[in-house]
Amino acid sequence: MIRIASICVCLLISLSAMAQSGADTIHYRKVYYFGGTGLSFPLGKTKDVLTTKLFTGSMGLDISLKNPKYYLQPTLYMMAFGYNQLQDDSEYNRVLKNARSTMYILSLAGGMRRQWERLNTYAYLGPSGALNMEPRAEDNAADGTVNLHYEYSISPAIKLGVGSDYKFKGFFLGMEVGYKHNFRKMQGNPVNVLSIMVGLKSDITKISDKVVEVISK
Repeated sequence: MIRIASICVCLLISLSAMAQSGADTIHYRKVYYFGGTGLSFPLGKTKDVLTTKLFTGSMGLDISLKNPKYYLQPTLYMMAFGYNQLQDDSEYNRVLKNARSTMYILSLAGGMRRQWERLNTYAYLGPSGALNMEPRAEDNAADGTVNLHYEYSISPAIKLGVGSDYKFKGFFLGMEVGYKHNFRKMQGNPVNVLSIMVGLKSDITKISDKVVEVISK
């Protein structure tokens, strides 16, 4: 985790050093909405508990700051995984294998980018909160049925990543590689996930301005 975080910090510093001195004509005073889809890949010991499943999705905002090479990126991610229960749970009389688990991650990241005409490269880093859903099973001896339950837990996390997008007429097409680390273990194992996503970004500045205007009245 430290190695991956160090790489992304270096990328952030490099982007800052290369940033253009002129105005960013694409992002100046802009708010964008973006949505993406892709896959998430458990890393290291996380693979003993979680396996890759379809799909990972995201939706969020790209909010330019006064200096448009810096931005805020509040994002909600949904990550689906295969799940293997490793530890007995005293509240349930079955151990699940090949089940499904879901994570919902709210990331409040900040980042920097560089504009290359219509192509943009960026890197971000920030705190997150993860809602983890772990399946459990209980055998009902009376009728032979198995009842499926979910255990919920909340974990602080960190989310970082790099990516690029290209501006077409009316929208951006982009790709992102991200890394997430939960500070709470799952089934006794650390939780480290690499995600690869593609998606679209569109300008909603006028809509956001109208919302602010209505709220301020």
